[in-house]
Amino acid sequence: MSKSKKGNAKSKKQVNIYIIAAAILVLVFLGYKLIAPQNNEAAAVENATEGVVDGINLKLTKADITEKANFYSYKEAGTYMEVIALKADDGTIRTALNTCQVCYDSGKGYYEQVGDTLVCQNCGNVFGINDVEVVKGGCNPVPILEENKTEDGEFITISGEFLASNKSYFERWKR
Repeated sequence: MSKSKKGNAKSKKQVNIYIIAAAILVLVFLGYKLIAPQNNEAAAVENATEGVVDGINLKLTKADITEKANFYSYKEAGTYMEVIALKADDGTIRTALNTCQVCYDSGKGYYEQVGDTLVCQNCGNVFGINDVEVVKGGCNPVPILEENKTEDGEFITISGEFLASNKSYFERWKR
């Protein structure tokens, strides 16, 4: 065999090795993408504050709520959900579902606190913590209004019926 034919054969083997390596990388990436959504709930649960489920209702201890947003986990019929609770500048405790009223269907329409704002992780909308539960509609967290919760000196209890009726906001959630 001539030297140029050996060189071509060697070059083809190298190209084949590169193609195989690229295919393996693509398969590993796709495998990760298939597995990652299952791990997102575990990461979200790890970062969420444990609320007390009283029957079907979610009970939040008022003494634990500060200006730093707490994210309380709740599971409704196999769907992981989160509630935001924080103290506004006027001292009132505000609550909302941790999902954006516009971006929820993207799976990334949830909020993280940055300073005294909440930022939508899908579109980047910045929402002041003093507006939680006050501003309704648009690219804002879903408010939990007085008719959907009760308060006493120690707890805020959010209706399980309200949470169940809003489960659809979290069905594609990928936090």
